Amino acid sequence: MGLVCSGKCGQDTVGPEPDAQPPTRPNSKTDPALNLSNKNDSESSERSVNRAYERRLERERELSGQGTKVRENLDKNQLLESDRSVLTGAMPIRTLTAEDCRSRSDFGDDESSAKGVGAPSMAVNGRGKLNHLDPPSPQEMNEDAVSAYLKANPEFLESWLMEQVELETLERWMIRRTQRAKQKNGENGTNGKIIRKTSLSRWKPNKAQTSCKLAQCICSAVNADGFNLYLAHPASNTLHYYTNQVEIGGDTSWSCEIGTGAWLCGWIATTRQTVRVTLSSNDPRFPQGSPFREQGVHHALAMVVVQSDGELAAVLELYRRETGETFHEEDEEIVNSYLVWGGIALHYAELYHSMVKQRKLNDFILSVVKSIFQDMVSMDTLIMKVMNFAQRLVNADRASLFLVDSKNRQLYARIFDMGSEFDEDNPPQASKEIRFAIGTGIAGIVAQSGQVLNIPDAYADPRFNRAVDQITGYVTKSILCMPIFIRGNVIGVMQMVNKAGGIFTKDDEESFEMFAIYCGLALHHAKLYDKIRRSEQKYKVALEMMSYHSSCGEEELDLLAREHVPDDIPGVDDYFFSPLTIDDMEKVRMAIYMFVDLFGLTRFDKDCLIRFTLTVKKNYRRVPYHNWTHGFSVANSMYTIIKRAPKNFRPLECLALFVGSLCHDLDHRGKNNKFMLETESPLAAIYTTSTLEHHHFNQTVTILQQEGHNIFGKLTSSEYKQVLGNIKHCILATDLAMFFPNKAKLAKLVEDNLFDWENAEHRLLIEAIAMTACDLCASAKPWDIQVETVKVIFEEFYEQGDAEKAAGKNPIPMMDREKTDEQAGSQVGFLSGICIPCYDLLTKLIPVTEPLLVGCKKNLETWRDIADDKKKELEAKRQDEEEETDTGIEEVAEDEEEPTVDDIEDDVTDTNGRQQREDGT
Repeated sequence: MGLVCSGKCGQDTVGPEPDAQPPTRPNSKTDPALNLSNKNDSESSERSVNRAYERRLERERELSGQGTKVRENLDKNQLLESDRSVLTGAMPIRTLTAEDCRSRSDFGDDESSAKGVGAPSMAVNGRGKLNHLDPPSPQEMNEDAVSAYLKANPEFLESWLMEQVELETLERWMIRRTQRAKQKNGENGTNGKIIRKTSLSRWKPNKAQTSCKLAQCICSAVNADGFNLYLAHPASNTLHYYTNQVEIGGDTSWSCEIGTGAWLCGWIATTRQTVRVTLSSNDPRFPQGSPFREQGVHHALAMVVVQSDGELAAVLELYRRETGETFHEEDEEIVNSYLVWGGIALHYAELYHSMVKQRKLNDFILSVVKSIFQDMVSMDTLIMKVMNFAQRLVNADRASLFLVDSKNRQLYARIFDMGSEFDEDNPPQASKEIRFAIGTGIAGIVAQSGQVLNIPDAYADPRFNRAVDQITGYVTKSILCMPIFIRGNVIGVMQMVNKAGGIFTKDDEESFEMFAIYCGLALHHAKLYDKIRRSEQKYKVALEMMSYHSSCGEEELDLLAREHVPDDIPGVDDYFFSPLTIDDMEKVRMAIYMFVDLFGLTRFDKDCLIRFTLTVKKNYRRVPYHNWTHGFSVANSMYTIIKRAPKNFRPLECLALFVGSLCHDLDHRGKNNKFMLETESPLAAIYTTSTLEHHHFNQTVTILQQEGHNIFGKLTSSEYKQVLGNIKHCILATDLAMFFPNKAKLAKLVEDNLFDWENAEHRLLIEAIAMTACDLCASAKPWDIQVETVKVIFEEFYEQGDAEKAAGKNPIPMMDREKTDEQAGSQVGFLSGICIPCYDLLTKLIPVTEPLLVGCKKNLETWRDIADDKKKELEAKRQDEEEETDTGIEEVAEDEEEPTVDDIEDDVTDTNGRQQREDGT
């Protein structure tokens, strides 16, 4: 009758008496126990061996009662062999109860126990030796005995491990056991070569590669046939398949949205649950299962890989093929233990990646700062450098930088398209300045909102303007547009176009945001540097002006102050009034009269007005044409228009028009804007556009700011500001470069019958045209005044031509005193192309100015006749020269000379007399 052990071992093993059968050599073919042992030995996992081993240790301690220490470094291969012998031995196993075990304290020696066959023998109360699994004596205990006991009691080993061994120790044992098994397999399959897996410490600090290495380790630890790794993209809420250590992107890679959709990986990413499943049948949670079923994915263990901050990094899908076994709870536990350390590895990989990126960015910013601040030559140079660095930072194909004009609410740029073909050695040429309103286009929206715009598909965005692409042929794909701040205000907008190899990422935005801070500082300091440089040039101009000009003399002031302003000056309000025969002081008296006649002295001081007018006269240089006479003539023409059309302009506008006309050419040097720019004069360094006109206005302000010269002193603050702004508008309008756009806008309004005198913008346009008409009033004067004026105009032109020749340049024919024959032709072009259109447009809006148009047309016909006569003379002379060349006889008339200005004047006078006789005048 068998005995049942009811101790902690938990085994219920029944066997016959120990003397029932002597021990024999087992036979695997005939003994079922041996077959059972072989099967158990081949199918049991390392976990069963470990459980049996630990359970046996606990049993030995309990039975000995003395805490007998068993060697812990047992060779498990020997244990397996010993266990196989025990389980397949001929002697049946008898198991005693725990009570029996505790009552027996005398253990005898068994000589046969050392022979290695059968179970350990034991003497009980002097009886014969028994073949059972009762614990042997300390002398009989060896590795074989311990191994046999552990193999026979696997449940005890498992329970002892779970209760007595720390979790970290278990994990360490399992990793060590797995590595030993892999090493052994590698030695058997690679001719003795050991295959070593890369440890976590050797992984490259990249999130994707770190996740892949972690997946490889986990796959090896749980004996999976393979794995699939899906990396999470939080920005797009998608999973992307990762293969061959390269994250596939674009349309050709497999990806899916994170959600409860049809795929297993997508469901895992959404629920963040761990799933052990067999994919032979459709699961309603993820009916499509794995997207790579062709790999043999049958049994799957899927879970999320999460960073230490809780952000989803990836989804790991471990699989075994149909021939393999399903995943167990122990596999899941192993995976979880790996993921704990894997999350830490991902965290530090992300930190390392961030530090490397930050270091590169810091080095880049340092080079930017050194380059920008060490070579701050001009704003254009700085802008080119900023655009070049920005283009390199985000690997863009094109870069544009727009600065903010906060006063006019506009964005402007001169170098606005920096391409990959440009660098510091091949800078783009500064083109004509472009301007557009804030809020227009992508850059305008960014300047208005102060928010970054990252547009992956420009043509799909309604805010993108395709017109530029259609003109240039360039295709814009992606855009990154970012504001540049200084002191909380947007001072510029940087726009990057077409990132090489894809779209602009969040990392590009972060890097560029830091770069934009330094851009703002650089631009701010460049503006300060530019202001200092401009101030130096202004100082030079001021010194030059002070050496030439001075305020009015006290004697002149006293003389005019004692005089009474006349009530009327006959003929001064005539469009054809001639100032040529009036001396300079008389012009001052007439200018004061015209001012008082228009505006009175109620709100103006007489002495202040006299002092202002005298100083204005002194600040006109003694050049052939742009002198005090010209300034007075333009003011007289404007006075006539205001006098004859008093209701067209408002009082403050009339004041600005008259004073602007009187001062419109203050300190003119007898050279045009082009000459100033080409000779790099200090004025051109201060004012890049409308150089002389800006200087004329600033000179006007300078006179007004002198003590006793402010004729607007009794105006209110708002009136003073309005008049001064209108004067600036009027003086700048005398630049012929401004005339053409002003004329085009106004002509369009008149043509469409949309002009409105109540519209402030429309009135500014007609003011500008009126200023041009008065500036060109000599072209509408009677012929004698016209020809005399043309004579001094060309003399001034010739002086500029002489200066250009001295500088090694070739002047245009109109400014070359050796080409006087072209005067008439140039006048025909000037009157027909500029003067006639100007007076024609002015007459349509202010009909009382028609005499200017009529007078200009008469002068044009006269110039055409002279030009035709000169053309015939030149043609006849050319034919004579050809005939002389043909005959070989050359006649030289010693008294024949080139026609001069005086000769042209005589011809013009004769023509004028003939015209007057024909008209009966």
